[in-house]
Amino acid sequence: MTTEASKLSTDLYIDGAWRASTSGRRIDVLDPSTEQVIASVADATLDDAAAAVDAAARAAAGWAATPTRQRGEILRRCYELMVRDADSLARLISMENGKALADARGEVAYAAEFFRWFSEEAVRINGDISVSPSGASRIIVQYQPIGVALLITPWNFPAAMATRKIAPALAAGCTCILKPATETPLTAYAIARLLEEAGVPAGVVNVLTTSSAGKFANAVLDDPRVRKLSFTGSTEVGRVLLRKAADSVISCSMELGGNAPFVVFDDADIDAAVEGAMIAKMRNGGEACTAANRFYVQRGVVEAFSARFAARMAELKTGDGVAADTQCGPLVNAGAVDKVASLVDDAVAKGARIRAGGKRLDRRGYFFAPTVLVDVPADADLLAEEIFGPVAPIVAFDTEDEAVAQANATEYGLVAYVYTRDLARGMRVSERIESGMIALNRGLVSDPAAPFGGVKQSGLGREGAHHGLLEFMEAKYISTNW
Repeated sequence: MTTEASKLSTDLYIDGAWRASTSGRRIDVLDPSTEQVIASVADATLDDAAAAVDAAARAAAGWAATPTRQRGEILRRCYELMVRDADSLARLISMENGKALADARGEVAYAAEFFRWFSEEAVRINGDISVSPSGASRIIVQYQPIGVALLITPWNFPAAMATRKIAPALAAGCTCILKPATETPLTAYAIARLLEEAGVPAGVVNVLTTSSAGKFANAVLDDPRVRKLSFTGSTEVGRVLLRKAADSVISCSMELGGNAPFVVFDDADIDAAVEGAMIAKMRNGGEACTAANRFYVQRGVVEAFSARFAARMAELKTGDGVAADTQCGPLVNAGAVDKVASLVDDAVAKGARIRAGGKRLDRRGYFFAPTVLVDVPADADLLAEEIFGPVAPIVAFDTEDEAVAQANATEYGLVAYVYTRDLARGMRVSERIESGMIALNRGLVSDPAAPFGGVKQSGLGREGAHHGLLEFMEAKYISTNW
């Protein structure tokens, strides 16, 4: 165990206490930069899952009755503690996830902001009152906590995906069970420590890691006291969870896969488009559901854009995530490298040309060189699949209609990026692209104050903004007159 990781609690966090798994089993956590074990965490059983639901259910009434100002103040304290510990949290994320330290610092700042945002939203749970059209009654609508929530988060943003779910759940008055990914559990347990220090009551948040994710989720969702599922992960797993949640008619929020188009028109500021592409593609080394996955560039500027973009990608310093000068860290595991290499090989075999990178790095760790491909054919697998790595395929287009058609030629619809100096065109194209979020002349769309989510196979519901709070609440209508 590394010195940094040795400071952490690595047992299960249930009912305000740290406890070993009832099985006694442990899960090793690897540093993707070195392939070395840095810690091990408890491997929860179904009995542990039941204990967490029991704890959350016991705490539910008390937390729901806690004044919203008090809930908000606790969340504000969570924000302050996360800012206090930002450096150590960033290093922890870099160690277990592999992302560059600069990216990890950005994630911690983003993650903390969900605590601050929802600390303010907690006191804005406003209902409404109106007179029915017939005049016979008053219509009163108020919002109440939905109940015990199961939160399932991925490995690529271990802090932000946790706080993006915990913060609105707590603001709404819900209790929860968080199941983080086994690749990156240390960050989740570090956040549990902060929640404890901030004054979150026992049982309100429970954190469990398990190597039997499917059985764990099924057991929790089978409990009638659980009324909410919030999941971030692949569309394939999301479909399975939706089918399971249907058995108990559980409310679901799903932030699933993406296949983001990045559209550059010939009137765009090419330098700004390249800068935006570096952010949209290389944030977290491309391991993000919001990562630009397909680059559609109008034929008049495709060579200029490709040359500048490839040059920037080739200059990136690839190395150990915690190294100060690293700009692109490793992928999360060996399987991720294999997938990215396979997608690049398929594209090249079908006619694509490599302008930068295109290969694994010959060193310890799960590294793949930042890559730009041009002349990518329409039947290349990486245009249809979520790459989740530092690879950018470029396709030329001629007309606006063609760009929109190519952007929409996917089952996904999470985010899209559009670059043009013509605001009318930018707004027109933004409205035509089938996506839950559009970044117009920007390489970054995520903001705690904005509703994050997709359409089509990219998910259900929204996180962030006031929308994210309402995902954890039920509207109650009361009919009366006076």
